[in-house]
Amino acid sequence: MSSFRSSLGRAALLAALCLAARADGAGVTLSEDAAAYTLANGALTARVNKRSGDLVSLQYKGLELMGHTSGHAAGYWEHSPARLRETNSITINPAGNGGERAEVSIKGFYTNSSSSSGFGFGRTTAVDIEIRYALGREDAGLYTYSIFTHRPGQPATGIGESRFGAKLNPRVFDYMIIDSQRQRLMPTPEDWDNGTELNMKEARRMTTGRYKGQIEHKYDYSALQFNIPAYGWAGVKDQVGLWFINPSCEYLSGGATKVELTGHLDDNEGAAPTLLDYWRGSHYGGSVCSMASNETWCKVVGPILIYCNAGADPVTLWKEALGRAAKEAAAWPFDWVQGVDYPHKAQRGAVSGQLILTDSQCPGLSISNVLAGLAAPDYTLAGGRGYGGFGPRLVDWQMDAKYYQFWVRGDAQGRFNIQNVRPGTYTLHVIADGVPGEFTRDNVVVAAGQSIALGELRWQPVHYGRQLWQIGAPNRSAEEFLHGDHYWQWGLYYQYTNDFPNDVNYIIGQSDFHKDWNYAEVPRGREGGTTWTIRFTFQGAPRGRATLRLGLAGASVRGGIQVAVNGASAGGTGPLLDTAVIRRDGIRGYWVERDVAFDGALLRDGENALTLSIPGNNPASGVEYDFVRLELDEAAAPPPAAEPPKTN
Repeated sequence: MSSFRSSLGRAALLAALCLAARADGAGVTLSEDAAAYTLANGALTARVNKRSGDLVSLQYKGLELMGHTSGHAAGYWEHSPARLRETNSITINPAGNGGERAEVSIKGFYTNSSSSSGFGFGRTTAVDIEIRYALGREDAGLYTYSIFTHRPGQPATGIGESRFGAKLNPRVFDYMIIDSQRQRLMPTPEDWDNGTELNMKEARRMTTGRYKGQIEHKYDYSALQFNIPAYGWAGVKDQVGLWFINPSCEYLSGGATKVELTGHLDDNEGAAPTLLDYWRGSHYGGSVCSMASNETWCKVVGPILIYCNAGADPVTLWKEALGRAAKEAAAWPFDWVQGVDYPHKAQRGAVSGQLILTDSQCPGLSISNVLAGLAAPDYTLAGGRGYGGFGPRLVDWQMDAKYYQFWVRGDAQGRFNIQNVRPGTYTLHVIADGVPGEFTRDNVVVAAGQSIALGELRWQPVHYGRQLWQIGAPNRSAEEFLHGDHYWQWGLYYQYTNDFPNDVNYIIGQSDFHKDWNYAEVPRGREGGTTWTIRFTFQGAPRGRATLRLGLAGASVRGGIQVAVNGASAGGTGPLLDTAVIRRDGIRGYWVERDVAFDGALLRDGENALTLSIPGNNPASGVEYDFVRLELDEAAAPPPAAEPPKTN
């Protein structure tokens, strides 16, 4: 503790010197001692540990913003070069550029004798790790980024959960804002420490303070990373804010639909205000980043901006941070990043096009929320864990953390323009609300300085016959169902038996899925499964091949979903990936469609009943539907018995 205080004392002295230098127009200064680098520009003073790469101090407006209690203290990357053969260096010296910018590097080289690179609870990861921090003359924020390299001669390896995180000063920060729906004065760390733990260590009922009797759960603040360009904490009394800004999502896992943890009170003793920026996410379906033996691979994560501002109230500070995020996105890629695999603007390309929906069954169907992205082609992870067992695992864009992805939102006419694409060969993916599945185009080759105009892209959605009915709206979430508009609330799964004491009984043409279909089908307990019934009328002599299409926004169900038609088994989905969406208070995760084909003769002329059943388990498990649709091809041959489900 005494050495930490003396370090802070030296940092304070350096900060004072830097303030004086700033007043004289000297710009950014950089100094070092045996333990750390100190970067300062008169507005900010940052101190970086030379071995671990941790941001041990960040001072703004005379305030120390970093916290030093509760788990891994201060600012940190999930990994540590200190466990490797490390070196440190000055990569941009302000003495050579008139004080315009400073940057420092802490790098660890993997060797066969390296014990661990510090990923995820001590797992050994055979990669080189470099962490950099940079500060510019006019910056009210500190940039940080990390470079991962796997070289020939290094063994097969995989990177576990990885992020940049910060534990903030609880005496300064008390108000958290993630998005327009999650923003409030938070419980105090003391309130958390005094709370009563519930069904998981991350959830507690407050027994003191302004939220006494209410429940605090860190997963209630999870969000789509693509939708939150700036999020963070503010201090009501000190009128300052600290925000994480991703200028680009190219280095984040899972594309435009990836949900991850963002900010919360730390669940360790002391409950420090916490911010997290995941690039290899492990939640809501997770992601994959694995390298084969001798494979050459590199990924640059960031630079991200730790942005600081001051103002009258937290919401004003957040909105100002959103404005800064827009400026950062416009400036991407940054010219000052040098010496790593980071193409500058002239070395990147662009891809544009327009999605045209052509659906003979629904000629007037409108789509919205068009998202277009370029990602690495799907690949198979040999020896990976598949659904329900071991075996090859297909890694698609939703799961990939190894490669870069480039996503944009299209306009109302389906037009999109993807800028700043690294050279490479990609698969184009386009998804939109209102249509299951996705449009894809393979072998989109992007060269440096090239703009590719793909023109009109005609999307003909998949059908397995004429549509008999549909429940919900394809949008890769369960938000349109009961409770879907306030899902960020611990324990909604316990409310199911009150809302539906006799389970869901949905009548096509009469029921309203906004209130008569729950956001999640959950078990009644370990001994009590759940069966939902869909009643509908069919006219005529049923024959051919029927297909029940199940869009799944999240699943944690043993053995999958079992389907029956008029009391006869029609098959099931088979094993489903556990995405933990329900127990983590989510509304979406890794999306998949499971199609269950059955003999159309199971239907009747007149009244019919189709059931969806899951087995007993913890009430926090179950399944969230995106949509449920029944299609019938009366000219097709019935499927063989127990045909495995198709996957889209």
